[in-house]
Amino acid sequence: MKTVILDSYTLNPGDNPWTELEEICDLSVYDRTSPEQIIKRSLDADIILTNKTLLNADIIKELPKLKFISVLATGYNVVDLEAAAAQGIPVSNVPGYSPPSVAQHVFALLLNHANRVAMHDQAVKEGQWAQQEDFCFWNAPLIELAGKKMGIVGFGDIGKKVGSIANALGMEVMVYAPRPKPVPDYRPFSFVPLEELFRKADVVSLHCPLTADNEKFINKKLLLTMKPEAYLINTARGPLINEPDLAAALTAGIIAGAALDVVEKEPMLPGNPLSGTPNLTITPHIAWATLEARSRLTGTTVDNVKAFLDGKAINVVNGV
Repeated sequence: MKTVILDSYTLNPGDNPWTELEEICDLSVYDRTSPEQIIKRSLDADIILTNKTLLNADIIKELPKLKFISVLATGYNVVDLEAAAAQGIPVSNVPGYSPPSVAQHVFALLLNHANRVAMHDQAVKEGQWAQQEDFCFWNAPLIELAGKKMGIVGFGDIGKKVGSIANALGMEVMVYAPRPKPVPDYRPFSFVPLEELFRKADVVSLHCPLTADNEKFINKKLLLTMKPEAYLINTARGPLINEPDLAAALTAGIIAGAALDVVEKEPMLPGNPLSGTPNLTITPHIAWATLEARSRLTGTTVDNVKAFLDGKAINVVNGV
């Protein structure tokens, strides 16, 4: 079947080839596709693979040959699921490929804050160590994580992985989950209301999907409930945070700092209110992007396509 990948580059910039897919499909690969190019490139496609290229209802209706969509991610809000279902088109995603990599990135951000790794590396390279009278120095307080409270919002596969690593570091784990979840076997652990989590946690890490109910729920009111020494991490979705409110809180010292791997508009716009904000670390949406995670994503995508071709679609998210 004719298969089109609309935005291959972030998944495969050259180190993660589509060899298996090429063996089973008539494959066309595009690094990037603008909104104006989608229909032209997809008009003859039986299968479309998309990462961040939007397939809305109007576009789906213009593609009469389309039979299957596989999203190159776990999140699938880039596809109008109802419109696809109305056309009898199953939509699949790739669950479970990223928890080890995303959880690792969470703690890369947290440990950089706790031990001020980048700050002191730069200080040494600037010659500050060579100027010291003592054998060591530090330019900011260092934090021991053991005994601190890790607050996790959302307890899916990634949240669970973050919780287990926090526990291994000696942290107390508190979780807010809107629906009941199994209790892990480590302690100390507790499920708590959202407001209590933000009030008590030393670190808050977001691992919830973006919904109409939680968009920009991290706002001035909630930030004001946090401890002044608290640290906020977001590797989930940028629009969970009201960015002007976070910028104001960091500038005023309401919380000690924040680390973000995602922002509301990506790539980050020059006028983003977080630009130049103090006590803030930002990485360019790379928590998912280890080669190991991208290889798992590619492998599951091949499985999705094979299953569809066999008449038994898997990882379907729109009930078709």
